[in-house]
Amino acid sequence: MAILATMTVLMLPAHSATAQGPSEPLVQRIESLEAGQPVQVLGEPLLAREVLRRFYENHGFQEAWSFPGNRRELVEAIRQIANDGLNPEDYHGPLLSELALRARDDLSGEMQADIDLLFSDAFLLAASHLLEGKVNPQTIHAEWSASRQSLDLAVTLAEALRDNTIAATLDSLRPTHRAYAKLMEARNRLTPLLGHPWLPIADGPSIHPGDQDSRLPEIRRRLAALGDITAPGDPETAVADPTLYSQDLDLVIPSFQARHGLEPDGIIGKKTLAAVNLMPVERIRQIDASLERWRWLPQFLGEDYVIVNIAGFGLQLVMDGREALQSRVIVGRPYRQTPVFSDRIRYLVFNPTWTVPRKLMIEDLLPQIMRDPGYLERQGIRVYQGWGSDRQEINPAVIDWPSLSRDNFPYQLVQDPGPLNALGQVKFMFPNPYAVYLHDTPGQYLFGRQERTFSSGCIRVEKPMDLAEQLLAGAPEWSRERIDRLLEEKIPVTAVLPDPIPIYIQYWTAWVDEDQRIQFRDDIYNRDFRLLAQLRQSATGGNQLPTPVVARGFSASGGSDQPKSD
Repeated sequence: MAILATMTVLMLPAHSATAQGPSEPLVQRIESLEAGQPVQVLGEPLLAREVLRRFYENHGFQEAWSFPGNRRELVEAIRQIANDGLNPEDYHGPLLSELALRARDDLSGEMQADIDLLFSDAFLLAASHLLEGKVNPQTIHAEWSASRQSLDLAVTLAEALRDNTIAATLDSLRPTHRAYAKLMEARNRLTPLLGHPWLPIADGPSIHPGDQDSRLPEIRRRLAALGDITAPGDPETAVADPTLYSQDLDLVIPSFQARHGLEPDGIIGKKTLAAVNLMPVERIRQIDASLERWRWLPQFLGEDYVIVNIAGFGLQLVMDGREALQSRVIVGRPYRQTPVFSDRIRYLVFNPTWTVPRKLMIEDLLPQIMRDPGYLERQGIRVYQGWGSDRQEINPAVIDWPSLSRDNFPYQLVQDPGPLNALGQVKFMFPNPYAVYLHDTPGQYLFGRQERTFSSGCIRVEKPMDLAEQLLAGAPEWSRERIDRLLEEKIPVTAVLPDPIPIYIQYWTAWVDEDQRIQFRDDIYNRDFRLLAQLRQSATGGNQLPTPVVARGFSASGGSDQPKSD
């Protein structure tokens, strides 16, 4: 056969069969894979085609899974992969469980080859999904090829079989970030709640401290199940009257509200009740989406980096591997979404001017100017005709503003530095195709809102000067005193970072905080549902995602993690 001519030096796993030559059934199967034909064995499709071919070619087309211990380890590892929010059935889990117990001596050569292929296919696909995710973040489609470029998975499988480290090898491919492990732990805590009654608690008047309400006993049960009430014993018997909003809830309710992104006012109103009603399966779905998004990130983020959680309205600066700063942020409105991407902050601009993006000029400012001719002057916005060094400033009074439109707008609008500048006193630049960056804002009062979707796509930072000082700590010439003097002068000045620092703009609706509390947030851009639909997509095209329960922050509409420009 032609394929035999490509055989390389044999590198057999430690417990491989001692056959003198290649397995003829394996050769036939691999030839079919090479021809691009869909191949099914024992009723299941082989998915990791290219890597399968390379693996068996490197090993002389001999069977690799003859050692029962390796088979048992893989079966258990596939079973455990559910804790990653992945479906064991995608990796032939149920069938492998049965096959692992079969005695090989009782099977035909064809059956032994098919079983071997299934075990290899399962390992390779699981390895691929653990390493970089099942869903492609650029297309939001499930990937079944296992053709990851960052690691030669054929070699990885060979080494795992040789060293009898199947489970340990798969575990090593998981994200090493502590945040990922904590999400898995939180998922494990919630899983026992599945299958238990979780009927909606009826709407009604808001419940204030001191109120008596027949819904409170069930609310207490839910809070106990979710771990918000930690008192031992039955929560109904822990208080004299479980229908009374008594002092035992004075701290519990605000804490529950805070970890759901709600105003921690202690009042059980409509939004708080909706969070209490959120079913365990919906909470687990949020965790599964967040786990997948962690798999999209590099294993090592760097010793120094900035990470922004769009859905959590928060920014974290890590320096020398430790958190150096946390800040609240404002992100894009739902119709001008902040994109998900990674880059490097390269320089800062103090006292920036703001060149209004064309879309904002036409859609936002043009109607405002036509309504209020004095708007531009009050906001310190200049009008220029032309671009670059040839542009000329134009008196806005001589412009026929009503005649302008999307197809006829030959001007630039540029806001001077100052207290009204939309970018505030500093912007953090990481040139990207979406024209998105971090910046200060004159609207500091908006950081007091719980949900902060007010920008046109860029990210406004509550503590911009603290962030600037930390980023420039490696450049002695940029002291805080010098920065303060520059701000008083209101002249644009650029400060180049000694070393560009990575920035990861991400979207997580679930995470575990430093106090080990699981945090949940609204899916503000409806991105979770589409991601989850693909995460539950089977290799045959069937969607295993149950019908969604529409509740606070959940809808059946689409959405994407694919970057969108302003």
